[in-house]
Amino acid sequence: MSRGADEPLARRALSLAAANALDYALQLLLPVVLVRQLTPADVGGYRLLWLVAGTVMAVVTETMAGSLYYFLPRSERTAKRLYINQTLLYLTAAGLLAAWAVSGFDPWLPGTVRALSHPEGLLPAFVLLWVIGSLLDLIGSAEERIAWQAKTTIGLSLLRAVTLSMVALLTRRLEPVLLALLGFVAFKVVVLLGYVARYHGLRGPFLRKETFAEQLRQSAPFGLAGALYGLRAQSDQWVATALFSMGSFASLSIAALLAPVVHVCRKSVLQVFLPGVSRLQAAGDLAGMLELNSQGNVMVAALVYPVLVFAFTFSDDLVTIVFTATYANAAPVMRVYIVGMFALVVEVATLRLLLRQGGFSVALSVVALVFSVAISWWSAHAFGLAGAALGSVSAIYLELLGTLWRISHLTGIPMRKLQNWKSLALLSLCAVLAGSVAWAVVREVLESSAPLVRATTGAAVLGLAYIAMLALSRMGRSWRPVLEGVRGVLMRSARP
Repeated sequence: MSRGADEPLARRALSLAAANALDYALQLLLPVVLVRQLTPADVGGYRLLWLVAGTVMAVVTETMAGSLYYFLPRSERTAKRLYINQTLLYLTAAGLLAAWAVSGFDPWLPGTVRALSHPEGLLPAFVLLWVIGSLLDLIGSAEERIAWQAKTTIGLSLLRAVTLSMVALLTRRLEPVLLALLGFVAFKVVVLLGYVARYHGLRGPFLRKETFAEQLRQSAPFGLAGALYGLRAQSDQWVATALFSMGSFASLSIAALLAPVVHVCRKSVLQVFLPGVSRLQAAGDLAGMLELNSQGNVMVAALVYPVLVFAFTFSDDLVTIVFTATYANAAPVMRVYIVGMFALVVEVATLRLLLRQGGFSVALSVVALVFSVAISWWSAHAFGLAGAALGSVSAIYLELLGTLWRISHLTGIPMRKLQNWKSLALLSLCAVLAGSVAWAVVREVLESSAPLVRATTGAAVLGLAYIAMLALSRMGRSWRPVLEGVRGVLMRSARP
């Protein structure tokens, strides 16, 4: 592999990161429009629809789509088509089951969710198509067609944001917005089928019992763990729907919108590096697998930590600017979530998948779910809306420590060497110090200024201070060894 081989990799990672970042920015624009056109109760209803969709995705999909990262890089053309067809069949069946669960035929459906299905059948149809269409979010990157994945992500994101925003502006009602969303997800499924037809053909083999069983065995334990993880991550929102008004739930769900900042960067690096990580694991190079994962986490931390510190420091101003003062009670909740997002930068869950630690993942997720619900329920009663967020944040740290311990036990590598903790700590320290400088400057000079002026000035000061601190700490010089290490690991993974 030539020296330039890691440059396309870096460009692909950056292009996918840019696409995902634009997707996040555009989807953040939707609530910005909605909070100005709809009532707080309707905004809460819109956010509740996505909570239902997220819960469904966590419970029924069994990470079948994600299993393609494991199978496709190591399969030939016919086998690839088989794995994709089996995934489509599974997602269709799972979507039908989920559609029944959120329909009027389900006697246990909560009344708040039942009210969303107007006109009749809207919510079940949306859930069915959303589950099937979810495969489009990763199939291109799983086959290392990064440019296609980036373009598709951007195109669909623009279509969704523009369509729903225009409908909200013209009607100022929730029902037409939901109908437009249903049309969008139907189009997404059409694009998915078009991709499969172009690159693999809409033909057999569609299902082989032994291969499907193998794919299910690989994904099911992690699907169960993923379901438990998803329920844990959403438990605070379900607690909020049970204890607070729909308007208060809207504030809590708005505060959670910052979470995709970490997800966008993690997803972009992961989608580019995971095929190589998978090949390293298949070749038995556990040290290389851990090295590549560690370097990816450092790259994510360098981008995410200053953003999180900025959002924590200026959360009151940001909520007022973006969502209006009506949702000011979202700021304390946002700060609680940010504390958890610092830990989310260290992505190690995929290592459990590759090391086939399904049983451990399930056990850890059960403990984390029970812990999260208990903490959220108690804290919500004790501290109000912000307290409801404490459960999921506490569980993030519990799960991270448990996973690191398990990986260390399996590989024989001490926990202190599983990640580049020194670089992560230095990046965190630089971000926090830069945030402190920005807060002090704004407080001293612009305390009585408008929120937009305060936030803009704070962002500029924080960014300059962060870059200066990285330069003074000579952190920038460490990027060359990082890229060299990534290139070396990928060279090993590409060898037969």
